[in-house]
Amino acid sequence: MESALNTVDPAEVAKFEAMAAEWWNPHGKFKPLHMMNPVRLDYITRQIAAEFGRDLAAQMPFAGLRLLDIGCGGGLLSEPMARLGAEVIGADAAERNIPVARIHAEAQGLAIDYRHTTAEAMAAAGEAFDVVLCMEVVEHVADPAGFLATCRALLKPGGLMIASTINRNAKSFMAAIVGAEWVMRWLPKGTHDWSKFITPDELGDLLRSAGLAPVDRKGFVFNPVSWQWSISDRDLSVNYVMAALHGQGARHPAGAGPA
Repeated sequence: MESALNTVDPAEVAKFEAMAAEWWNPHGKFKPLHMMNPVRLDYITRQIAAEFGRDLAAQMPFAGLRLLDIGCGGGLLSEPMARLGAEVIGADAAERNIPVARIHAEAQGLAIDYRHTTAEAMAAAGEAFDVVLCMEVVEHVADPAGFLATCRALLKPGGLMIASTINRNAKSFMAAIVGAEWVMRWLPKGTHDWSKFITPDELGDLLRSAGLAPVDRKGFVFNPVSWQWSISDRDLSVNYVMAALHGQGARHPAGAGPA
């Protein structure tokens, strides 16, 4: 049953519904995510390993962890998390994404529980997770504060949430909209709304208001010369990511400081 609060933005869902068939085409409309995926995975796996004391050199380091990939799209993050041993639930409000994700996972021999649902519906059903991934989602919801509060409700005490989004400034407008949508045409025009971008300080405040404790933040930086992404301790000017813990029973990941 849906909760009274629904943070889904139908217009945003419709954008991704229209692109659903493109998810696993590395040269298609989701090319930017395919290019960024290695640095996203590096950050995510290191944070999870540090928080839960896992050895990434082990065969299935995330075995026993229940992980939610909210806004999973075609499964670009869900699949590697499943390969690392996590019990993965991939949820998306865009219905057309789910069969694409399921078919691809089955072809890879991966058992992933993909669902056409919302964070609110899962919270109302009493679902609970060790890890919640919220990557490139918060800038597309109708109510970021309400959405993050729902994500916190989905975390077990001491659980880890990782959220990435786009900063709001002149540089991000030039990079994420003019560059990615207008010039490079990596994404259809109108995929992003600059006014919905969120600064790192704003995201930190939203996470704290939701009852989460930010413990780390990094930038994802694109180098147009090497044509590669990297993780930066300091450059959060365009794409960035934050790790936050459910306050009750939380432990700080090794090497992480307050955001």
